[in-house]
Amino acid sequence: MFQDILKCVGRTPSNGKRKGGIKVHTVINVDEPVPKMVWFTSAATHDHALLKKLSPDDNTIYVFDKGYNDYKAFKLFGKKGAGFVTRIKDDAVYKVEQELHVEECIHSGVLEDTIIEVTVKEDDGQGKLMLRKVVFYDRVLKRKFEFLTNLFDLRPDMIAALYKIRWQIELLFRQLKGNFPLKYFLGDNENAIKIQVYCALIVNLLLTVIQKRLKRPWAFSNLVSFCRIHLFNYLHLIKFLENPERDWQRDDQDLEMLTLFRGAYF
Repeated sequence: MFQDILKCVGRTPSNGKRKGGIKVHTVINVDEPVPKMVWFTSAATHDHALLKKLSPDDNTIYVFDKGYNDYKAFKLFGKKGAGFVTRIKDDAVYKVEQELHVEECIHSGVLEDTIIEVTVKEDDGQGKLMLRKVVFYDRVLKRKFEFLTNLFDLRPDMIAALYKIRWQIELLFRQLKGNFPLKYFLGDNENAIKIQVYCALIVNLLLTVIQKRLKRPWAFSNLVSFCRIHLFNYLHLIKFLENPERDWQRDDQDLEMLTLFRGAYF
């Protein structure tokens, strides 16, 4: 992509040529492997700009990376009755208001559970917002995580468990990048680039629906490879995928009959 179309971030290379980049912001439901909402920005646009496009639903918990930290949006989440779980920024400024007792029955990975106060910069001045910070040590990854949330009633280990579910969206992007690599773009303008990304998302959706309908187990990558090979072949996709061995035998018989007929004709 070109720097004058979609700006990228990072240092300028030694040759002076900077690359462009497009960022795909995605919202998915926890029980659905396909995007519920997609929004494009240049790579230079800050992540939290997505929260301005998002209308929080009540009785819904949103889980996202710390790149989307925005105290103003967090305050709106509370007004809408929506919960959130994210990671606190390393340079976050806050005041500890209360240290909560961690019960012995709670998972031993919970190191700290506190109520903190942060400053919210609003159009009419500054305000205060009460949030909860949970410090959790993951024994598998051997890392310490600091979570930020407005869910005050849940157990602290549940906060860590909710954030762990966020890995599902990473699996979605891994699936997209692994099966529909966008290494080359056919257009040289922003709209053409977005259309090509949308096409990849639509194909991913269609193949996900097909995979769900099939009784025969297919790995998603194998399904994509098969469809890519047979794009210009005329066949009933669902029937073929349910029993490819039988359809291959049928095609061989049809080919033999066609050969005999053509031999008699000539």
